[in-house]
Amino acid sequence: MKEQYNLAFETDAGIAARAAIGVIVLASDGTLEYEFRQVCNLPGVGLFHSRIYNDNTVTPETLKAMEAGITRACDVIVPGCPLDVVAYGCTSASIVIGEKQIFEQVQKSRPEVHCTTPVTAAFAAFKALGVRNIGILTPYRADVNAQVKAYFEKAGFKVPVFGSFNEKNDPTVARISPKSIRAAALEIGRHPKVEAVFVSCTALRLVNSVADIEAELGKPVTSSNHALAWHCLRLANVADNLPYGRLFSL
Repeated sequence: MKEQYNLAFETDAGIAARAAIGVIVLASDGTLEYEFRQVCNLPGVGLFHSRIYNDNTVTPETLKAMEAGITRACDVIVPGCPLDVVAYGCTSASIVIGEKQIFEQVQKSRPEVHCTTPVTAAFAAFKALGVRNIGILTPYRADVNAQVKAYFEKAGFKVPVFGSFNEKNDPTVARISPKSIRAAALEIGRHPKVEAVFVSCTALRLVNSVADIEAELGKPVTSSNHALAWHCLRLANVADNLPYGRLFSL
């Protein structure tokens, strides 16, 4: 057998020629990667995920406990390769821990990277859409919901309607049917004071339903994954107009 070593090769820009996006996904999350792959399935856009340990039961205490693992989770996203954006994929933990604190933990690993979270992305989406009165749908229990509502109001938004499935187990949340989510989003969005609907939680499936719900409501709709994918692309200077509702035309 003839063996040949040091064969000639050339390199190109790889799969992330346009943008390299890193996402820290909860260990319990069964939805974020699935929805991101659909939205970010674009030539030259690379998605790189890592997982961070979390408790399946969503409480303020279990959400706060994730802060200590953020830097380590970021460390293992294609080490040594440049990233344009790192997203931390938990809405409620972003609120409990705080966006600034999350960005600090990410930038210990990637000092120059753009950072975002689902709530950061949602606020950017509301600004782009020109809306202030937000109807919110979550799966969370009451103590987490109280922090979500207070965080939005502190940021200057009004929340005329707030609805919840009141389910504290994250794997169960990932199995809430799109039909149920659509019905709840429509119920919240029909309130006359609501300008836009936000479906909070990266485990809830909404991306494929956004345009349909918007058409029925006549109002913009977004979710944790929907807004986060949009914000990651825009932070990475990918401005493609995609068929996922009003937000992706901005």
